[in-house]
Amino acid sequence: MRYLFFTNTPAHVHLYKHAVQTLQDRGHEVLVLARDYTCTVELLEWHDLPYEVYGYCDTSKGSLLSRLPAHYVRAIRHARRFDPDLVFGMGGYAAHTAAVTRTPAVLLIDSEPASFDHAVSTPFARAVLTPNTFQKDLGAKHYVFAGFKECAYLHPEIYTPNPSVRERLGLDDDEPYAILRLNAFGSQHDVGENGITSEQCRRLIERLSDDATILVSDEGNGVDLAGLPARPFDFHPALLHDALAEAALLVADTQTMVTEAALLGTPAIRSNSFVGESDMGNFLELENEGLIHNVSRFDDVLELSTTLLCDEGIDDTWQRRRNAFLSDTVNLTDVIVETAITRGAVNGIESVSRFDSPHRSHSKPPISVGSD
Repeated sequence: MRYLFFTNTPAHVHLYKHAVQTLQDRGHEVLVLARDYTCTVELLEWHDLPYEVYGYCDTSKGSLLSRLPAHYVRAIRHARRFDPDLVFGMGGYAAHTAAVTRTPAVLLIDSEPASFDHAVSTPFARAVLTPNTFQKDLGAKHYVFAGFKECAYLHPEIYTPNPSVRERLGLDDDEPYAILRLNAFGSQHDVGENGITSEQCRRLIERLSDDATILVSDEGNGVDLAGLPARPFDFHPALLHDALAEAALLVADTQTMVTEAALLGTPAIRSNSFVGESDMGNFLELENEGLIHNVSRFDDVLELSTTLLCDEGIDDTWQRRRNAFLSDTVNLTDVIVETAITRGAVNGIESVSRFDSPHRSHSKPPISVGSD
């Protein structure tokens, strides 16, 4: 069979990379349609995945909107040439390309706030897969799995950390380091949202640099590190998860990296305007499990980050919580491959069930710092 995968961001490459490789190993033909956005193409090259670029955009919202028509034209042209039996993606590009080419599509969605994208994409899907923490009903074709999309590449059956990444980072074996990750807020679902400012980042660096080496990953390039006790997080993005697994702490205003830290057992603080009572189900779940902290006030970020860095027993605590949580999740790559083989007939997959209501309770209080 022939399978087409859309990778619009680096996170999508990680989501599908093992499934693409598995399907190729089984003799199927696979093509990845990629948007040239930040390091997406670099990751496809690193993992030697078969791809074609359908368009470019930078991290600004205007860049995406102005290029959208040309993106669609090229994506549809590539799809018609490849003639797939099934299309995978996370939103409009995949759904609409599949509709135009009369191909069934499976959408894998994990962000509740992206309401516009849901409205324009899900009607064209054969099936919509979400984590079982997803709190929005996406209709009759909505199915859930136990875990998060990051379980496709960070589940223990898939991923093993490589501590030799410290040598690449120029860090000693016992040198603690913290990663600060700043989002560009350039996606459609980020309109009107915000996170850690450049001035707050400077304050955080100055506060934490006495306790750890500080590495800064700034997607929007808005922070000037000159004169600050920190350095850019500038090695190959394919090694990100190895670096994250070894980190003492992640502080971020983005979404995906926080979930990745949780699944790796790395303490993480998430602070952006999404945090609050109407937050996304996966982040409520991870906080309830004691794997992340969702914090809205920046002064609280400063205080909590210091507390976490200075807790000598935190590594064992987080690994214990992480292992307990992941024992109840699926290897999502297996689900994607089985979905491909059944051509999107997910109702027959044992590890997938119909959406009816939030499958995990968010009513219990989050585990506090230092407790277990």
